[in-house]
Amino acid sequence: MEKFNYYRSAIKTSQRQELSPDAELNILNAAKRVFYRKGLYGARMQEIADEAGINKAMLHYYFKSKDKLFDAVFEEASESFFPKIVQYINVDLPLFEKIEYFVENYIDLLLKNLEIPSFIITEMHHNPDRIKKLFSEKGLTISNKLINDISKAVSEGKINPIAPLQLMLNIISLCIFPIAAKPMVQTITNKDDDEYVKLIESRKKEVSKFIISAIKIHDDENN
Repeated sequence: MEKFNYYRSAIKTSQRQELSPDAELNILNAAKRVFYRKGLYGARMQEIADEAGINKAMLHYYFKSKDKLFDAVFEEASESFFPKIVQYINVDLPLFEKIEYFVENYIDLLLKNLEIPSFIITEMHHNPDRIKKLFSEKGLTISNKLINDISKAVSEGKINPIAPLQLMLNIISLCIFPIAAKPMVQTITNKDDDEYVKLIESRKKEVSKFIISAIKIHDDENN
């Protein structure tokens, strides 16, 4: 509920006590499910009301607009996602251990929030300033340490020459693509939901191994 506290201003102050915390959470969770499926422009207030098990008049009575509901859902989704990604990137570990740490924790995060990546990506296309605003307001910054570690490893002959940002994009893409493209991946691989989760779980090791193997210069290559 704390994630939605800022949104309480959209509830009529004089009537706020009539809506219990459980009922409020029910409405906001219903809005989340609908927005995750349909996005801002595809969702309808009637559909949200139906999902919450209330009538549309009551939904409008307590909540001013669909945009306010969407703002609450988007902020909650973003706050549960991006700060953790920044934390994983900024962790202080040797390069190869950092790659393994990031991949394992990032995929864990994705598996716990399967609907969030495609939801955020879709809405960022409509309003790219949302994420910029979030990073600015929450003081989220990605340190230069990873970029410096990659550059140092290249200069010391420990990994093959690669642009640091390209390596970062490769790692993130290999993790997030099978999640954001879940319907396509399940169709191509003919996996049910349980099998799909097992497939993604296995990528924790496979992605790290693939990336490290691709960039690492082995001793015999230096001879």
